[in-house]
Amino acid sequence: MDLYPPGTSARNLTCPYCHFIQPPRSKHCHDCDKCVLQFDHHCVWLGTCIGQGNHCRFWWYICEETALCLWTSILYIGYLKSNISKAWWADIIMILLLATLSISLIFLLLLLLFHSYLIMTNQTTYELVRRRRIVYMRGIPERVYPFHKGVCRNLYLFCFGRSSIYRMEALPTAEELEEKSRPYTCCDILSCRCC
Repeated sequence: MDLYPPGTSARNLTCPYCHFIQPPRSKHCHDCDKCVLQFDHHCVWLGTCIGQGNHCRFWWYICEETALCLWTSILYIGYLKSNISKAWWADIIMILLLATLSISLIFLLLLLLFHSYLIMTNQTTYELVRRRRIVYMRGIPERVYPFHKGVCRNLYLFCFGRSSIYRMEALPTAEELEEKSRPYTCCDILSCRCC
């Protein structure tokens, strides 16, 4: 399978640390000291890289943490409502915990929404943040997502398309990029081009 367009020098796309030819969307993680397919980021909380093999589990982890934070906030609010007749300073620790939990909940919700957007557009955090530094994405316009296959197909591949953990995507051709850069029309939406 030819992953790079014709005329691309494979020597430029060899990892200087692992000495392997890197497929598109992979990156060497200096923390883990290995190349990761569909590198998203290195998570300091989990102590591992988030990539093709565990990105779905990472999304569910964020979802579970958000649900837990929301549930705990609801319990704290219920406790404070039932003890409203007491002096407020008696429950100062509960109020401080609720404030901390609220900040955490906002952060987790934003993180969950951000990763949901990345999933629906078939992007990674690394591709979004470092787009101009990635060799194969330099010539692609800003609002064109080269690996986007439509929202429904992206969700399916993200959730259920793990028959092979080493699924590598080839770079799209110039014709495919031209098609993806064309804005959606009403006919496209009716024919599910966006999905």
